[in-house]
Amino acid sequence: MAKSDKKKTDWGYDELRRAVDAAGVSLWTWNVDTDDFAMDPHGYSLWELPPDGPLTFERLSEKIHPLDRDRVSAAFSATRAMSGSYEIDFRTMVGKNVRWISARGQGDDAGMVDREMTGIFLDITDRKQAEEGHELLAGEMSHRVKNLLAIASGLTRITSRSSSSIEDMTKQLMNRLTALDRAHDLVRPLPGEQGKTALLGDIVTVLLAPYDDEGAFAGRIRVAVPRMGVGRDTATALALVVHELATNSVKYGALSVEGGTLDVSGSMDGEDVQICWSEQGGPEVASPPALEGYGSSLVRQTVEGQLRGSLNYDWSETGAVVTLRISGQQISM
Repeated sequence: MAKSDKKKTDWGYDELRRAVDAAGVSLWTWNVDTDDFAMDPHGYSLWELPPDGPLTFERLSEKIHPLDRDRVSAAFSATRAMSGSYEIDFRTMVGKNVRWISARGQGDDAGMVDREMTGIFLDITDRKQAEEGHELLAGEMSHRVKNLLAIASGLTRITSRSSSSIEDMTKQLMNRLTALDRAHDLVRPLPGEQGKTALLGDIVTVLLAPYDDEGAFAGRIRVAVPRMGVGRDTATALALVVHELATNSVKYGALSVEGGTLDVSGSMDGEDVQICWSEQGGPEVASPPALEGYGSSLVRQTVEGQLRGSLNYDWSETGAVVTLRISGQQISM
C-alpha cells in the first residue's frame, strides 16, 4: 500500500491542538487534593485571567457570577461521586461583562491521573443569548395575545350595551376591531429607536384616512404631530381613542357634514405629549353633550388608565376641541 493511501489513525499533539482551537474549546485540569487549577492559553483568555501566576479552583470561582457560584462549587464537588459524563452551564462576570461557559468532563474519578481531573470549557454565550431571545419573544407573543383577547372581550361587552340592534352592534364592533388591526399593522421596529415600534403621525393618519376622501394628509383632515416613536401598548390604546373620537365626529360632529374640518396637532409639554383634536364647521352645538355613553367612557378609561394621561373637552359653537395628554414615560411602552 502506498504511503499516501494509508489511513491515518495516530493523532499527534499538533493535530489535536488545531482541532481543539477550531472548536473553541479550552482544556483544563484540576488537582482534587491541592485545588491547583491549570488551563491552556484559550482558557485564560476565556476567563480573562493573566496566564502567569498560580491558579486554584477557589480563585477561578471568584469570576463566576455570584448567583451561580455556590451551585457550580457544589456541582464540581459532586462530579467525583457521579458516574458518567457531566455538563454544567454557568455565568462568569468580569466588570459588567457576563459570559456563559459550559464545563464538561467525566465523573466518578474516571480517567483521573495523579489525582487530577480533566475536562473542557466551552463558550456558549451566543447560544444562551439566542435561547433568551426566543424565550423573550415567546413571552411577548403570549402577552400580546392575552391583551388582544382582553381588549376584544371588553369591546364586545361595551358595544353590546350601546347598540340598538344586532346589525348596529356588528357594524360598531367590526369598526373598532378594524381600528385595532390597522394599529397593529403599524407595529414595526424603527431604525435607531429601540423599543419604539410605530410613528405617532402614522398611527393618526392611517386611522383617519377612511374618513377623508383625499387622505389624511390633505383635504378636510389635517395632521401635524411630533415625529416620534410609539410603543406597542400605546399604539393599541391610541388607536381605540382615535377611532372613538372619529366615530363621534362622523355621527354628530364636523365630519358629519360636507364642509366640516378636523385638525389634529401635537406638541411636547415637558416629557409629556399633548395632542389637540379640533373640529370646525360642524353642526352648531347648542349645549355640551353629557358624555355618558360607553364609547366616551372607553376613551376616558383608556387615556387615564393605559396611557396614564388626561382628557379634556372644550365645546365651541361649531365643534369639539379635545385635548389629550399622554405620559412621556408611557409613550414608548
